[in-house]
Amino acid sequence: MSRFLFVVPPLVGHVNPAVGVAAELAARGHTTAWAGLPEVVGALAGPDAEVFPCAVPAADEAQRPPELRGPAALKFLWEDFLVPLAEAMAPGVAEAVRRFGPDVVVVDQQAVAGALVAERLGLPWATSATTSAEFAGALDGMPLVDAWVSGLLAGLRKLIGDPNGTADPRFSPLLTLAFTTAELAGPVASPAGPIRFVGPSITSRPTAPPFPWDWLDPDRATVLVSLGTVNTDTGAAFLTAARQALRARAERLQAVIVDPGGALGSPAPDPDVLVLPSVPQLRLLARTAAVVCHAGHNTVCEALWHGVPLVVAPIRDDQPVVAGQVAAAGAGVRVRFGRADAARLGQALDAVLDDPAHRVAARRIGASFRSAGGAAAAATHLEQLLPAGPRQTDRETR
Repeated sequence: MSRFLFVVPPLVGHVNPAVGVAAELAARGHTTAWAGLPEVVGALAGPDAEVFPCAVPAADEAQRPPELRGPAALKFLWEDFLVPLAEAMAPGVAEAVRRFGPDVVVVDQQAVAGALVAERLGLPWATSATTSAEFAGALDGMPLVDAWVSGLLAGLRKLIGDPNGTADPRFSPLLTLAFTTAELAGPVASPAGPIRFVGPSITSRPTAPPFPWDWLDPDRATVLVSLGTVNTDTGAAFLTAARQALRARAERLQAVIVDPGGALGSPAPDPDVLVLPSVPQLRLLARTAAVVCHAGHNTVCEALWHGVPLVVAPIRDDQPVVAGQVAAAGAGVRVRFGRADAARLGQALDAVLDDPAHRVAARRIGASFRSAGGAAAAATHLEQLLPAGPRQTDRETR
């Protein structure tokens, strides 16, 4: 069969969707491997995953000041993370291609080194878009910003890609896999190549943290609160306000708060609010009535897959775009992160839980996700990129 190489950044939310696609391809008899940070990929794809290591910028170089928002945050994202990440990853990606000999390279949108190296080496590559922000017109009305980003990408192409190449490394000319559907994303701007809406890649994960399932009270609705894994530096006030709002509603609600950075300290045992560093999110969502989150694309899609409405408080990056999609679709309520005190969060939560229209919209989007095909549909689209004819089987031939 054929070989697929997945190139991913060291970000959990960008690796998780690819894990299900890689597993589906492997189940069909293909061979898969990864180019990325082994400790991140291995923890999500499992200990048997073949991972070719790629360097990443030092942690202190990529540590974003928590106060950055808007254009300043976008500037930091590109100048201090994505461009250095591409430069650091490029040698590892090239070595992975040489040793693994892939037929197709699957590149996360934030791991542009994969696209540039694949283009330079003449390999077909597909884009893995874990969020729709890049093709939802996020830079519409900001031509100077758009031109600035294009200039950064042109500089990267000269450094690590084919100087004569023309493809935008964020969008494969052959295939962009969008892990969402039009029911959530709404109208999208068309990049150079085709977009295939496959919905979220929701599959069982090789590893999951333990959870005290007997703590859940079957007579009360459960609310999950999470700001993801990369917002620990900004979340203390928000999580504190959420805990206060939920405790005030303890007669009908119980809460599970995900606090990976220990922002809430070491809370005493509480029958109403359970604070944990991590949770088995997919299993827990099946027993959840509402989610309060930062509008991270993975968390939003996993909640909607289960028909769970949301309170979304976007912080930065693609989160305002995703939060806007949730609100426009009627599947939740948007609040301002910096002004989200206990009163505002409580009002938003009451609206989501008490107005059945939000749950109806969440279930409608969830149904569109399931009909889109998820990992299986993504795998089928990737198989269609395979070159015709017999392939070389020796890893060292490329």
